[in-house]
Amino acid sequence: MENKAPVMEIGISTFLETTPHPVTGEVISHAERLRQAVEEIVLADQVGLDVYGIGEHHRPDYAGTAPAVVLAAAAPLTKHIRLTSAVTVLSSDDPVRVYQSFSTLDALSNGRAEIMAGRGSFIESFPLFGYNLDDYNELFDEKLELLLKITESEKVTWRGGHRPAINNLGVYPRSVQSPLPVWIATGGNPQSAIRAGALGLPVAFAIIGGMPEKFAPLVELYKRAAAQAGHDVSKLQIATHSHGFVADTTEKAAEAFYLPTAAQMNVIGRERGWTGQYDRETYDFSRSLRGALYVGDPEYVAEKILLLRKNLGVTRFFLHVNVGTMPHEEVLRAIELLGTKVAPIVRKELARLEG
Repeated sequence: MENKAPVMEIGISTFLETTPHPVTGEVISHAERLRQAVEEIVLADQVGLDVYGIGEHHRPDYAGTAPAVVLAAAAPLTKHIRLTSAVTVLSSDDPVRVYQSFSTLDALSNGRAEIMAGRGSFIESFPLFGYNLDDYNELFDEKLELLLKITESEKVTWRGGHRPAINNLGVYPRSVQSPLPVWIATGGNPQSAIRAGALGLPVAFAIIGGMPEKFAPLVELYKRAAAQAGHDVSKLQIATHSHGFVADTTEKAAEAFYLPTAAQMNVIGRERGWTGQYDRETYDFSRSLRGALYVGDPEYVAEKILLLRKNLGVTRFFLHVNVGTMPHEEVLRAIELLGTKVAPIVRKELARLEG
């Protein structure tokens, strides 16, 4: 089946955080967080959001090791929302099984599944599944090639260096959508943007720091590569994924989101050797109009999304909620406000500006 996307899609992305509560130290179980995710997807569908994405990670502070399974649990309970990974760590997975998982999800949702393929921002999956980090780039290139072959044809013949060859074998079940959508996700690597453009695939940029407007050169690289490869640039889809939170007032949103965000960003910073601490000054700068945090009341978050549209021409926006553990009722309220308040403001203004 073919879904006609709105001019601007708005949705939720999550890694299904199970980090310690920044004040009490309490940690919810993976099982509870997974059940919460299904509740969030159902609500996101009910309030009119377009997409819900789950990132694959293999760490104790995230519950999303199998995004397709969680999304499939919500598929029969929803009607319209698109269901995607955000991302699938394709480098350390088997493209055949990735396709089968998401084509199964596509069947259960009657044509609402997507795959967002990336290298992944964490490396835990590589030793877990027996891959060498020295092959980081080669693995992704090879497995993306195979995945795209599978989406294009029922019978596949393929040979590579990191997986047994396939000789005219079928891969089933086939997806409802033809082809099953595959996005390329990147944190800002120019070669990834060029690859996505050359292949004519939609691209998603993770923008979690600095100023989103500085991704404009990457968007241009993407479009130029697409044009040079003969693809219709007007049909390209561009998404961004950014941290944020919506509450009834900007002050309430800012206070609720700061502590869990700072706690998790400092954990990641220590792991990666970042200098300095993520503090309130950094956070407040990122909340400013040109910053990468989408934190505030519905009108303010909508204003920032519209600025993103103006600067980057995005066709899809993911609000990543939450960065660290937050009360579930607050997360549900943020999803409700994103769907019932933020999205209508954005769509109405775009209709006025763009016709």
